[in-house]
Amino acid sequence: MRDPYEVLGVPRSANAAAIKSAFRKLAKKHHPDANKNDPKAAARFAELNSANEIIGDADKRQQFDRGEIDADGKPRFQGFPGGGGPGAGARAGAGGFETHTFRSGGAGAGAGGFEDILNSMFGAANARGGRAGPGAGGARFEFDPGTMAVDLDLAVSMTVSLEEAVKGGDKRVRLPTGKELNVKIPPGVVAGQQIRLKGQGETAPGHPPGDLLITVSIAPHAFFKVDGSDLRLDLPITLYEAVLGAKVRVPTLGSAVELSIPKNTSSGRTFRLKGKGLPKAGGNGDLLVTTRIMLPDGNNAELEALMQKWRDAHPYNPRSDLSS
Repeated sequence: MRDPYEVLGVPRSANAAAIKSAFRKLAKKHHPDANKNDPKAAARFAELNSANEIIGDADKRQQFDRGEIDADGKPRFQGFPGGGGPGAGARAGAGGFETHTFRSGGAGAGAGGFEDILNSMFGAANARGGRAGPGAGGARFEFDPGTMAVDLDLAVSMTVSLEEAVKGGDKRVRLPTGKELNVKIPPGVVAGQQIRLKGQGETAPGHPPGDLLITVSIAPHAFFKVDGSDLRLDLPITLYEAVLGAKVRVPTLGSAVELSIPKNTSSGRTFRLKGKGLPKAGGNGDLLVTTRIMLPDGNNAELEALMQKWRDAHPYNPRSDLSS
């Protein structure tokens, strides 16, 4: 992945608030639901999520800035402890990281290679993963490249809808290699959860294939907001429904339900629908429905005359508690 600072368009000196603001602005702009005719929108949105996971997290940002992890969150090779300076086969590379030259020869011109480091660390004949090489009594250590641990895991991000997160389903994900896989999303997946697909990572001769690690993010919903295992919903109601009471249909992640609005319901009153939220241990969370009184569009002379008459006959001050 590209440098996360470049992806979010912020300088390395940006504070946490600036990073958060940049991510929200770009996520809203490039969200797949807002760019349904753009086949690249999902990839851009996934890249934004990945960048925010690195520099939007204080600990990971410090690790990235120190060069301990890369833009995908994978650990970088930092050299062996006690490996010494350039005389021990190490030299400063780009970004101040150490690069080691792996040599396979004896002493003499060009000595001081990787086998010298291993000899000094482990001892020649007893060095684990090595074998005695030619030289003084066979005491030199030859590096066996087959013993090197190779990280072949692949890490990608995948954005799912709230409905997919709750009910599960199948979704295709595109790997950096260009390969596409059909991924089964387990029901009840949560944001930040990882799905591991064995053997679907990168390959290298002489090594078993790595795994594919998919980090899940949940796309913002059109009207539900996630609050832990609960869902929140703003429910528009008319002025006459608020005054006279009514029965209105309320959407849920399943089928719609009917909610009774009592007479004289103020805007901002919240009703709790038990078990209509997200899955959790022992059951489901709740759906919290908050009423929002909506007036009709445009000017309405008849409504204005009615309100003026009502105001004159029944004055009241709902802001009396705010008076100093």
